Amino acid sequence: MRAIIAYAAAVVATYLLGSTVSTVSIMTSIGGMGVNVQVTDVLVAVGTDWAGLAGSYLPLIALAMVVALPVAGQLHSRMGAPRRTVYLLAGLVAMLALHLIMEATLGLVGFAAARSIPGLVAQGLSGALGAWVFTRVYPAAP
Repeated sequence: MRAIIAYAAAVVATYLLGSTVSTVSIMTSIGGMGVNVQVTDVLVAVGTDWAGLAGSYLPLIALAMVVALPVAGQLHSRMGAPRRTVYLLAGLVAMLALHLIMEATLGLVGFAAARSIPGLVAQGLSGALGAWVFTRVYPAAP
């Protein structure tokens, strides 16, 4: 049961950070076009996106993490690789792969922030954070 709770926490953390980064990136771009964007506008947009992307982005993240986290566990246990490092890399790679696979298969980048290298890296880092949350909620067996 702890593993399921840790997985859910990792998915939610990845989703919230990835969605937030994407929204802030878009709002910054809008501000760069001369539109007056207030902090409250950004906060409202973040909240709206958290609710609005729950039906599309959240399940994609859940799918990416349901593959990445068990693979990280196997790499750790079979190869003796440092647990936290393996999980962080797995979360990062899962999110990078998610966006790159969507682009390769659908011919589009589904999330605006992932259209640039820094944005794609930020999405990857959101996966690393989610994996870090997993390691904190589901610590290694003694």
